Amino acid sequence: MAAPTMADDERRMTVVEHLEELRGVLMWSLGSWLVATFVLFLLLHNQLVAFLTRPINTALATCHNCSQKPILTGVVDPLSVPLKLSAIAGFIAALPVIIWKVWTFVSPGLRPVERKFAAPFIASSLLLFSAGAAFAYLVMPLGLGFIFGFLGDNVQVLPDLNSYLGFFAILIAVFGLTFELPVVLVLLGVLGIISSRWLRKHRRNAIIVIIGTSILITPGADPFTPTALAIPLVIFYEASILILDKGFKR
Repeated sequence: MAAPTMADDERRMTVVEHLEELRGVLMWSLGSWLVATFVLFLLLHNQLVAFLTRPINTALATCHNCSQKPILTGVVDPLSVPLKLSAIAGFIAALPVIIWKVWTFVSPGLRPVERKFAAPFIASSLLLFSAGAAFAYLVMPLGLGFIFGFLGDNVQVLPDLNSYLGFFAILIAVFGLTFELPVVLVLLGVLGIISSRWLRKHRRNAIIVIIGTSILITPGADPFTPTALAIPLVIFYEASILILDKGFKR
């Protein structure tokens, strides 16, 4: 068997160094998340619950056959619910640190042109996801009000807080992820897979797909939420055409 060469030793050291760097990224990310979660749970858990339940409380305030506030049925729910919310909010609060550490880990391996496009795309993705989440938060009372009042006075509605938070999380995720549409389209344009001309050619089919998808993926059965999702997506589709026209004509 041949003896290990100096090149093999250097390669092995490089792998070990990368693993050490990755370990540091994971430790920093986990540590910042845990610290943020702990601080938020101790200091702001009531404010978090109040903020996240505002949409359902707004809907309940106009509902004649509903309880005035959502209810909890589990024995440990008054403790576990704020803890889960603090963990989610803690991850969001720690996200700048996590992104920074991940960027310092991956950026040395990127080419200059990749680094040039990576930062704008990451920033745009975060901004659009935040915009989608905020939009979902604002339109949520309309959908909940329709659902709560659908059966009129035939039933007494007692919405469970855990069930509502699941609905809330799905709606935020749906709006946040679908608001990434222009980032995806522009990225495909940059890669040369599609063009503004292609998007114009398939505009009618795209609008039909957007409307159908909005109906299928939004929770609940109200007409307001799919409409509120479809309209900005159509606008984003048109904006993507303009962006590709301006910067990436093909």
